[in-house]
Amino acid sequence: MVEKNTFQWGSTNNLVKGGIVGLFKNLRYDLNRVMENDPAARSKIEVFLLYPTIHALISYRIAHFLYTKRLFFLARLISQISRFFTGIEIHPGAKIGKGLVIDHGMGVVIGETAEIGDNVLLYHGVTLGGTGKDKGKRHPTLGDNVIIGAGAKVLGPIYIGSNSKIGANSVVLKDVPEGATAVGIPAKNIIKVQEEVPAIIEIEDYRGNSKEIYNDMVI
Repeated sequence: MVEKNTFQWGSTNNLVKGGIVGLFKNLRYDLNRVMENDPAARSKIEVFLLYPTIHALISYRIAHFLYTKRLFFLARLISQISRFFTGIEIHPGAKIGKGLVIDHGMGVVIGETAEIGDNVLLYHGVTLGGTGKDKGKRHPTLGDNVIIGAGAKVLGPIYIGSNSKIGANSVVLKDVPEGATAVGIPAKNIIKVQEEVPAIIEIEDYRGNSKEIYNDMVI
C-alpha cells in the first residue's frame, strides 16, 4: 500500500541502477497490463508495434535514465521526439512505476515533478500539471491503481490516494483520499463507506423466551 509522503520508487530506481538493460525490465509487465485493460488488443506483438503507450514508456525510460545522469538536453530531445510521434508528453524528470497504461494517449501531459505509482490507468487528454504558483515540487503524486478519466486535469503538488478514481473532465486541486472518487469542476470527493453488518446476539426475556437482536440496538 502506498501512503502519502512515503512513496517508494522501486521500479524507477531499478531502472537507474540497472543501466540500459534495466530500462526494459518491465516491458513484458507493461504489455500484459495493456492486454488486460484494452479489449481491442489482440496480441502482444500488436501492442508492442502499434500502441503509443508502449512507445511513450520506452522513450520515457531512456530519457529518464539520461536525466538521472544529468544529460538533460539529450533527455529532453528524446522526450520531444516521442511527443511528436505519440502525442504523449512525459517529462524525463517524472517518476513512473510499472504497469502505467495510457489508453488512446493523445494529449496526455505528465510534468517534471509528477510521481506515478504502479498499475495506474490514464485516459486521453489527462494533464498531471502545475498551477504556476508552486516552486520545487509542482506536480501531483499518484498512488497505486489510480484511474483518471479522459480530459481530467490534476494540478499542483497534491496527493491522489491509491485505488482512487477521477471522473472525466474533472479539475482536481486538492488531495483525494485512498479509495475515493473525485468528480466535477473543481472536483469534490465522494467517499464510499462500507457499513459493517452488526453481529446478531441472542437474549432471553424475563419469561424465558429467547430472541435474536442486533448488538447495536438500544434495549
